[in-house]
Amino acid sequence: MGLMTADISFAINTPMDTLKYTQRFAMRINYRIKLIWACALVYLVTGCQPAYELSQLQKIKQSDVLRVGILFNPTSYYVDTNGTAGFEHDLVNEFANYLDVEIELIPSYHISELLPKLENNQIDILVGGLTRTESRSDKFRFSPPYLNISQKLVYKQGKQRPTKLSEVDGVITVAPETSHLEILEELKEDYPDLQFEVSKNADPNELLEMIIDGSVEFTIADSHNLSIVRRYFPDISVAFTLEKSRDLNWLLQNNRDDSLYAILIDFFGDMNESGELIALEDRYFGHVEKFNYVDTRLFMKAVDQVLPTYQPWFEEYASGLDWRLLAAQSYQESHWDPRAKSPTGVRGIMMLTQPTAKQLGVKSRLDAEDNIRGGAVYLQQLMRRVPDRISEHDRPWFALAAYNVGWGHVQDARRLTSQLGGDPDKWVDVKQKLPLLRQKRYYKKTRYGFARGDEAVTYVSNIRRYYDTLVWLDQKATEEEIAELRREEAQKPAIPEIAQ
Repeated sequence: MGLMTADISFAINTPMDTLKYTQRFAMRINYRIKLIWACALVYLVTGCQPAYELSQLQKIKQSDVLRVGILFNPTSYYVDTNGTAGFEHDLVNEFANYLDVEIELIPSYHISELLPKLENNQIDILVGGLTRTESRSDKFRFSPPYLNISQKLVYKQGKQRPTKLSEVDGVITVAPETSHLEILEELKEDYPDLQFEVSKNADPNELLEMIIDGSVEFTIADSHNLSIVRRYFPDISVAFTLEKSRDLNWLLQNNRDDSLYAILIDFFGDMNESGELIALEDRYFGHVEKFNYVDTRLFMKAVDQVLPTYQPWFEEYASGLDWRLLAAQSYQESHWDPRAKSPTGVRGIMMLTQPTAKQLGVKSRLDAEDNIRGGAVYLQQLMRRVPDRISEHDRPWFALAAYNVGWGHVQDARRLTSQLGGDPDKWVDVKQKLPLLRQKRYYKKTRYGFARGDEAVTYVSNIRRYYDTLVWLDQKATEEEIAELRREEAQKPAIPEIAQ
């Protein structure tokens, strides 16, 4: 028997909720104690020791492994040149650390391959941006929710935009065993002329790529996934919202064992209370909330036509930095224009001031290579000034903000964040307070005074978007190289066996 029953919902966001949760938890503890005393009495009377089966949580602890089914996609789990990453990937790793066990990932592109593994006890949990559906509710149990999304009908830019279902003049294609399919099946009752089909071979992200090549007319996309994918495929357009609010959950086995569900309540509660969940959400989605079609198209064009000229220098002078971060910053500064000039006098491809260039030994700010070298050295210096206690994920954003607005103003914003109850070591908190340095009632109490903190926040957000796009392009290139090698290997003639 688990410690807590399944009817406890994840709603402990207020002090009153916390009190109710604590009272209910205490009731379960009292019940558990009474049960133990009753079992002990049975043992004394009968002389028979009752046999207890280990709970699922105890089995996980005993094996020291948490088995996780996870979907390959840009929001959940992917592999790039820096290793494995993804919002769900990082979240389940936090949970494994919380349990103090190792993690075994069982990845797949298709949820239809992972659902049977969960049902047959081959994995402990299933993650991947999953929402509650009627068919899943019949077979599985849902964790507490941790993120809220919407679901959009999308199509390719240039086609007549429908604003409601009755105006959709083509087939909507979705992947099997997804919430997208169940939405359409429900809508079919009210819209009998609605046309949709299931693609057995494509996952939701492949369908988004098929929108671009024209082989699919419409599909459904989750908002958090769409915000990332549109950085690479800006021609994906939103027709309208089908579902305004859907919670994301992990899937668990549907049994009477509450142990794993109970510990997930504690885990997500702690992640919320500490601010780690918000910080993780910001790491992957905080900079992609706004989409600029023209800017994205221009960047993708520049990557093809301009970046190859300067990439060798970004790579050469990165020296411990990711060259793609340096390139993304340079694009934000100058759009990779070595003769760029601002009204305030900063110049060159990394937009250095004259005093900074002199300090860094840059002889000519119009020399692209020298300017890139100087900008890289300056950013490295700023990275070293970021306190060690700040996480590796947030350190670049503090350094880039300092590149834009000055380290002194970043320190002012950190102190202000602390004074206003935020965490000065988390970018998600500090970026909310940086814009306050424009307001006299705040900056008059700071050491360095007025600053355009809002511009620094936008500056960092843009660089993060450009950087993510460069990472994704590298990932796609690697995947294509691997696929090409496999094709070449498959085409090689078989070597006949030599008779002995």
